[in-house]
Amino acid sequence: MNNAVNVNGKKLLVKDEIYTWSNFISFTRVLVVVPIIWLHIENDYKANYLIVLLLGYGILSDYLDGLVARWRDEISELGKNLDPIADKLMAFFLFLYTVILGWIPVWYFAVGVVRDLLILTGSAHIKKRRGKVAMSIMSGKVSVNVMALYWMSVFFLRDAETLHTVLMIISVLFMVYSFIVYIIRYRKIIDGADFN
Repeated sequence: MNNAVNVNGKKLLVKDEIYTWSNFISFTRVLVVVPIIWLHIENDYKANYLIVLLLGYGILSDYLDGLVARWRDEISELGKNLDPIADKLMAFFLFLYTVILGWIPVWYFAVGVVRDLLILTGSAHIKKRRGKVAMSIMSGKVSVNVMALYWMSVFFLRDAETLHTVLMIISVLFMVYSFIVYIIRYRKIIDGADFN
C-alpha cells in the first residue's frame, strides 16, 4: 500500500488487493463483447433489446467500476491496469467487428489501435521504471466515450451519415488531444513526479 500525490495533485490510497467488486466489474465489461456480436449476426445484422442491454452494461460498467472502487475504498494496482485494458479490449473487438462489416473505415480503426498501443507501451515503461502503473486520466475517458458515441451512431443509426462523419471527426480530435495529455503526463512521471 502507498499513499502518494499523483501528477494531478489528488491524494489516493492504492491497495494491492485483487478480489474486489470494482475489479470484477471491470473484468465483466470484456465478457459482453461476444454475445453482442453473436446476437447481432443471429439477428440478421440488426440490433435488438438484448444487444442494447448488454451494450448499456458495458458503458455503465466503465463508470461503475471507478465509483465502486472509490466508494468501497478499494482502488488497487490491478484495477488501475484492468480498467483501461477492459475499455481497450471491448472497443477493439466492437470496432473490429464493424470494420469487418465495412461500416467503419480501416484508417480510423488503425489510428485508435496505434494510439492505444503507444499509451500501453508508455504505461509499461512507467511500470518498469517506477514500479507501478499510472491511473487513467479524464481526457482518455472522454475520448473513449466520444469513440463509443461514434460507434453507436454507426451501429444503431445506419442511415445517419452526417452524424457519423461529425462524431468521427470529433472523436479523432479527442483521441489526439488525450494522447498529447498522456505524453505530457508520461514525461512528468519519468522525470520523477509522484503519481498513483
